[in-house]
Amino acid sequence: MILALACVSPEKRLLRMAGTVLVAVAFMSGCGTPGGESASDASGERVSVGDTEAVVWGEGKKGAVLSHGAAYDAASWEPQGQELGENSVAALAVEDTSPENLQSAVDYLKEEYGVESVALIGASAGATLVLEVAEEDSEEIDQVILLSGVGEVSGLGELPKLFVASEGEGIAEEVRRMVDEAPGERNEALILSGDAHAQAIFQTEDGERLMEVILERLEEYG
Repeated sequence: MILALACVSPEKRLLRMAGTVLVAVAFMSGCGTPGGESASDASGERVSVGDTEAVVWGEGKKGAVLSHGAAYDAASWEPQGQELGENSVAALAVEDTSPENLQSAVDYLKEEYGVESVALIGASAGATLVLEVAEEDSEEIDQVILLSGVGEVSGLGELPKLFVASEGEGIAEEVRRMVDEAPGERNEALILSGDAHAQAIFQTEDGERLMEVILERLEEYG
């Protein structure tokens, strides 16, 4: 490429270089999170919660705090956040999913959006943090939904729990065990086909069914 540039005039060389820069910028702008959105592209309202940023979609008496997986960010919940908002659920996804920020997100939805119930929805590594928050402050949480999340559940109390996994991702039996060991009678395992992990399940043919089950749980348990 350097040899080709040496054979043209300085003016044409500058034009070619400018075109290359524009292509690079366009390519970079298309690179986002695994969910297909960069943090700055989320259509929801950006707010400050705890010591992090967050994105909020919709409003209503029911709320959901979304805790993303390690390879994702708050904006990766965009499709689910929009659908929750369209169903009168105030959905808030935090950027930094520390237990402190997740708890602050619960408080924020109650104080700023007036929600009466809050579900914690965690995916993969984000599910581990949800478990920690739910165990420490179960009275502030109305239910827990874990996508491809495993961990200790004996201290979660009686609140409803939904454990989701794909049959082929290797944790289905662990999820079934968690349902048996979790306190309370409103616990359920949803084992889907394929091997998609956590938020990637939404991109499969079972994604619509998963979203329907989540909405049903929110309607029933808050």
